[in-house]
Amino acid sequence: MNRRQPLDFSGLKTYSLHDRFSKVTVENFAKPVSAGVTVAGLLASLPDQLMGIDFPELVERLAACHRHNRPIMIGMGAHVIKVGLNPILIDLMERGIVTSIALNGAGIVHDTEVAMVGRTSEEVGNVLGSGAFGAAKETGEVVNAAINLGAEKGLGMGEALGDYLLANGYPHNDVSLLASARRLNVPVTVHVAVGTDIVHIHPSADGAAIGRTSHQDFKLFCGLVADLEGGAYLNIGSAVLLPEVFLKALTVARNLGHTVNNFTTANFDFIRHYRPMTNVVNRPTAGGGKGYNITGHHELMVPLLAAALLDRLAR
Repeated sequence: MNRRQPLDFSGLKTYSLHDRFSKVTVENFAKPVSAGVTVAGLLASLPDQLMGIDFPELVERLAACHRHNRPIMIGMGAHVIKVGLNPILIDLMERGIVTSIALNGAGIVHDTEVAMVGRTSEEVGNVLGSGAFGAAKETGEVVNAAINLGAEKGLGMGEALGDYLLANGYPHNDVSLLASARRLNVPVTVHVAVGTDIVHIHPSADGAAIGRTSHQDFKLFCGLVADLEGGAYLNIGSAVLLPEVFLKALTVARNLGHTVNNFTTANFDFIRHYRPMTNVVNRPTAGGGKGYNITGHHELMVPLLAAALLDRLAR
């Protein structure tokens, strides 16, 4: 029987470490930070590797967008609202930095509950077994009333909800994205997949009204994307729906003759998903611009991005 023998390494050809190209050098290393470090100092301390390069570069690109009066659009999932980031996004809208917001259907549910009662996000496991999940009376009535009224008026869903919240003077409108955006005349579009949101199970839900107002918002979103040249689109926490909507809006804009080739995109999420990487980061910027994929928790990364951007714009 032939037995396998271990290789003899004595004849291995080597080269000098001093002559080899290396991807990491001590010049790339991070710098220690001191107590009370500024935002600019923190970014300057990052290692010249991977996100230590990409994150400051993204901040610089966003600052350039704002300085040149180009749009910075945000598409976001509802988790961004649920982890308490509305005040930061509202501040960026008030400063004229964030120029539009796109939400999924869950976003309007949580934002409306925040406006009405200052809290949201039920414990699903406690109520699913009894069939009570999503059955909050006021949530279904208010969201669907706003949508139905908006359909009658020919409005998009985002505008209809913003108007409804403001008209009813809810106590926490100041931290509602929908109400604040409407007050500031910042477009909010809502992109709904029927059956995904708790308000669709309520008797006041009208499929025709949902479809009409959400389709109106898709057309508005396409118009916003048509003006994206030189601007930026940030996808924050939407793994499927908004990346698909963005890609379709981009192809509509290009099909109709709008030049949308050179712009910045970024995906922020705590897990890397296929569609945001493909439909936001890679495909749209293949002909120009640049896309970034930034992994981290929203409650850390969004405040850091806002702080870094405001600091950069102040210099």
